[in-house]
Amino acid sequence: MAVQTNTEDTTSPRSTGHSPPFRAALVLGALGVVFGDIGTSPIYTLQTLFDPADPHPVPISSDSVYGVVSLIFWSVMIIVTLTYITLVMRADNDGEGGIMALITMLKHGAATRSRRTATILAALGLFGASLFFGDSMITPAISVLSAIEGIKVITPDLEQWIVPITAVIIVALFAVQRHGTAKVGRFFGPVMIVWFLSIGACGVAGIVGHPEILKALSPTYALSFMFGHFHIAFFALAAVVLAVTGAEALYADMGHFGRRPITLAWLFVVLPSLALNYLGQGALILGDEKSVSAPFFLLIPGWARLPMVLLATAATIIASQAVITGAFSVAAQAAKLGLLPRLRVVHTSASAYGQVYVPAINWMLMVSVLILVFAFESSAKLAYAYGMAVIGTITIVTLLFFYLARTRWGTPLWMVLIGGGALLLVDLLFLAANLTKLVHGAWLPLLIAVTAWTVMITWERGRKVVTKARENLEGPLREFIDGLSGCEPPLTRVPGTAVFLNRGKETAPLAMRANVEHSHVRHDHVVIMTIETEPVPRVPEDERVEVDALGYAQDGIVHVTARFGYMEPSDVPAALRLLDSAETEGPISVDDASYFLSKLELAAGPAPTMAPWRKRLFIATSYLTADAADYFHLPHDRTVVMGSRIEF
Repeated sequence: MAVQTNTEDTTSPRSTGHSPPFRAALVLGALGVVFGDIGTSPIYTLQTLFDPADPHPVPISSDSVYGVVSLIFWSVMIIVTLTYITLVMRADNDGEGGIMALITMLKHGAATRSRRTATILAALGLFGASLFFGDSMITPAISVLSAIEGIKVITPDLEQWIVPITAVIIVALFAVQRHGTAKVGRFFGPVMIVWFLSIGACGVAGIVGHPEILKALSPTYALSFMFGHFHIAFFALAAVVLAVTGAEALYADMGHFGRRPITLAWLFVVLPSLALNYLGQGALILGDEKSVSAPFFLLIPGWARLPMVLLATAATIIASQAVITGAFSVAAQAAKLGLLPRLRVVHTSASAYGQVYVPAINWMLMVSVLILVFAFESSAKLAYAYGMAVIGTITIVTLLFFYLARTRWGTPLWMVLIGGGALLLVDLLFLAANLTKLVHGAWLPLLIAVTAWTVMITWERGRKVVTKARENLEGPLREFIDGLSGCEPPLTRVPGTAVFLNRGKETAPLAMRANVEHSHVRHDHVVIMTIETEPVPRVPEDERVEVDALGYAQDGIVHVTARFGYMEPSDVPAALRLLDSAETEGPISVDDASYFLSKLELAAGPAPTMAPWRKRLFIATSYLTADAADYFHLPHDRTVVMGSRIEF
């Protein structure tokens, strides 16, 4: 029953919100959670670039190796270090980051004259969030596959076992999601530190063999490769983008770790390790062209390859865990903002609210990932699909950020046009390159995104239509209360407190109306409660509840508005405990109160409110709705559900 309000937030690009204070432990935590995806990209990036099975392979030559390695390094510097670390992460919604934060800032902070533009951009942002669901399906598949593929370097005879082993690991990964990452999370950071130190050390060993590869750090090699061999470099961008996979995680997890710990972890651990490893792989290829088949694992000494396969598997599981948790978080936030039905959300940590488990999303992801593993069978084939999901989200984030920079924070137009235009041009080049891979797999994340986007906009539209139909059925709340006060003979009053959850303060709860009309009774104390989701992650407790006597000071009926942030659980009993008995016309016994819910049976009617197929999609999506008693933390033994039928 959560509804969205249009309160304006005061977000600024320099606000700190509720970002956690800096601690060394946060840097360690960020290494374990935030950088798993981008930290495992060296396993498959260069291998994909020189893959002879690619429809547009990069020919192996010293010029192309220097050019490709330089292009990877400067792409990481521009997209991750400049766009995300330096710019985008300055924009937060009360301390929270991610594309959902940008969407809420757009929808709730736009001036009236730019409302239509902001709405269109918010819809585009929603498509970017939908692309993330494609990312969350592809990441576990490509990451675990790429790690397990290391066994064929050790023993080629084991190649036939790569897909079955990957499938077993993925099933186990999703099976343990219900237990949460709270217990194992403390081990993620140390494992990733070992990972980054290991790949950096291997890179150094490769560089020592061919130190001339260090010349690739100069941007002139990237530029000469782009402009001198554009017909090759352009298509290569579709694989180069794999080096920045996981960039969105830096922004999305900012609320958990803070901007400074993420920045420090990136600049002093992750970036140097990645750069050294890419340079080392390039040096290896310069010395032996045959190493392009698996440059990451061939860079490792023979005695260390099996331990490295095990470490890579652990790192890719951590990377997968991060993106799966991200999908849970995005789905939960979308539900709170009215873009998806109420979903059952299980909080798996008492200390970290962001650690959530959404069963419906978990099992849908597991089935999707397994289908991808068995359909594509190799990380190289999946790479064509992966790039589109990544660069699509990055491009949309860049566009939304610079729009906000101009309209919300007053950044000079010339700066937005020059700086934003240059960065957006880079993103669009990558996007255009990935579009050339449409028939080779890039269609997959687009199909997933279009499907998710259609479901969300259909649910948002259908929810508004059903809410309007419900309001007509419920009737005005004030008239209903007036009728109760003047009822002859007076209604029988039974002892106790009744809490009726309602969508707003304008209409009467269906359950309460049915109780009065059919049972002819009311409770001594009646609380009509509306849950509002604010466009901020958290609401302070002193702003949580608001009481309205509804015009009669001593009738025992009050309306309570409870406000929650989109990152908070909608805990109704907890909100009721914050009420002052002086405002509620008498004490409310929360532990003995009865809770009344209205359950709707939806039916597609002849009204031209939506296309017939969208009505059917809305009804089908409604079956995902979580039990209201669980969602609002109501006691099952004191919750009464009354049904109604609505055609729309």
